[in-house]
Amino acid sequence: MSMDITFLGTGSAYPSPTRGASALVLRREGECWLFDCGEGTQTQLMKSHLKAGRITKIFITHLHGDHFFGLPGLLCTLSLQSSPDANKPPVDIYGPLGLRNFIWRSMELSHSQLLFPYTVHELVPTQDQCPAEEFREFSYLDRDEVFPQGAQGRKIHLDPVENSYLLVEDEQLVLKAFRLFHRIPSFGFAVEEKPRPGKLNVQKLKDLGVQPGPLYGKLKNGMAIVLENGVTISPSDVLEDPIPGRKICILGDCSGVVGDAAMKLCCEADVLIHEATLDDTQEEKAREHGHSTPKMASDFAKSCKVKKLVLTHFSQRYKPAAQRDPSVFAYRGPTLLSASGY
Repeated sequence: MSMDITFLGTGSAYPSPTRGASALVLRREGECWLFDCGEGTQTQLMKSHLKAGRITKIFITHLHGDHFFGLPGLLCTLSLQSSPDANKPPVDIYGPLGLRNFIWRSMELSHSQLLFPYTVHELVPTQDQCPAEEFREFSYLDRDEVFPQGAQGRKIHLDPVENSYLLVEDEQLVLKAFRLFHRIPSFGFAVEEKPRPGKLNVQKLKDLGVQPGPLYGKLKNGMAIVLENGVTISPSDVLEDPIPGRKICILGDCSGVVGDAAMKLCCEADVLIHEATLDDTQEEKAREHGHSTPKMASDFAKSCKVKKLVLTHFSQRYKPAAQRDPSVFAYRGPTLLSASGY
């Protein structure tokens, strides 16, 4: 089951000619989930191998413009490329409290009518996610608004036991959000596949007199079978150890985490994507502005025992190698990280 991550933008603050603003796509089974949508994301999508129409879920880490100013434009472009379909499931959008009002206001003021439904699910932050003077309680924005049918979505509060936010769960995977500390409330996301049944021991099945056919499928799906001679075979009798699921963790801007959920959810992740806005000599300034350095990111990755750390969200002060050395080829399009081998 293939999985890959495409980085559409890895720069902070604003898009540049060589580095787009924050955005990445996690693709699994042909379905695309977009994480952050900085200005210019739709242009980056057009340069990539991805099809924007495959986006079914969008996750916004926090409400700084370089992480979501591209969202209204992307939604409008997706609408232009769509045809009306009353049975089409909505695009689910997840992000901090206030995101729903922003999207609705953008559509309303620009007289934009989307040809597909969307639903905004808002995470309610806690006051310890940012400096006290920066915390804003945005629930008042929705009091007198009448949103389009279906756009209302859920307000998701912190689970006091798990210390995290459950956003998505189905038979194959679970996605949770956890709190980060930044200048404004920020979130990280952990996408974890559930363990898959192990392989069938075909030789053992043949020794038991079970020939290839429908009975194999039942055992693989966790159902016990009864042979003609009355012998019952349970899946545990012929299945090898379950295949562990893969785990991808994507952190928004932060200088640290809030609570213990981040450590637990990121533990032994296959890939941890962490911001590194400034270099290690600028750690004090990074912390002052709620950001991280490569060492801060690597320390967190080591504490979580992750298998692969990917740094992103670089300050535009750091130029690509091609601008420092003309002999280095400059690739200006999106970059792909394959996860099919995890």
